[in-house]
Amino acid sequence: MRQSYRAREVLRSGDVQIDLIHEGIGPLIVMLPSRGRDSEDFNEVAAGLADAGFRVLRPQPRGALLSTGPGVGIRMQDLARDIAHVIERERAGRAIIAGHAFGNWVARMVATDHPDLVRGVVLMAAAAKHYPTELHAVVQAAGNLNLPSDVRLSALQKGFFLRPDAASAWLSGWSAGAMAVQGIAVAATKQDEYWQAGEAPLLDLVPEQDPFRPPDSWFEARDAFGMRATVRTIGDASHALLPEQPRAVIAAIVAWSRNLPE
Repeated sequence: MRQSYRAREVLRSGDVQIDLIHEGIGPLIVMLPSRGRDSEDFNEVAAGLADAGFRVLRPQPRGALLSTGPGVGIRMQDLARDIAHVIERERAGRAIIAGHAFGNWVARMVATDHPDLVRGVVLMAAAAKHYPTELHAVVQAAGNLNLPSDVRLSALQKGFFLRPDAASAWLSGWSAGAMAVQGIAVAATKQDEYWQAGEAPLLDLVPEQDPFRPPDSWFEARDAFGMRATVRTIGDASHALLPEQPRAVIAAIVAWSRNLPE
């Protein structure tokens, strides 16, 4: 396996600054992290995809690390525009947008508003269209840096990790700024504005132990979108997915991408 070279730079577009990690050479994949998290969650998966022949772009969301931009009066369309700028700046054709948890909503919004930039959308641990409402509090507690570590750890164990001893790895990697910006954007946007993901092909990677995705919702993408959606379940994984089953995620994306038009 060849080793990819990872680099980092800051892009600017108007009043938005985007902290971008990039690596690899080949067709574009843009990876978007979950609510309040930074894109370093994808380190292992991104390296595997780069080694498989992709150029992997990981923009940090507004409010995380060096990414900045207006954080009030914004909608999901504004977050999608940030990602569109990253793709356009590459001048390398259309991209696969792979969004983890909350990131899948942004990915769908990019495909809706900027279909000419998107080859396909990967939904990684995407919550069901209607998931248990008590899990909202679990996400908030996990990412609330003002709470005691044991309280946050309990939330991570409940909502994100199949094995409790693995949950402590996610006590770090949260951004209060990103959490706030994303909360404002999603509250101002109707779910139906992004849910369809335009007409893009979809790969839905469903962790089998994800509380945000009860078994009766595993195939909702296929039921809603027909042949446009491919569903793959991944065993021994909960909502965090990436640190639990990175090889399965890499293999599924690589296999699915082979059948996508350029």
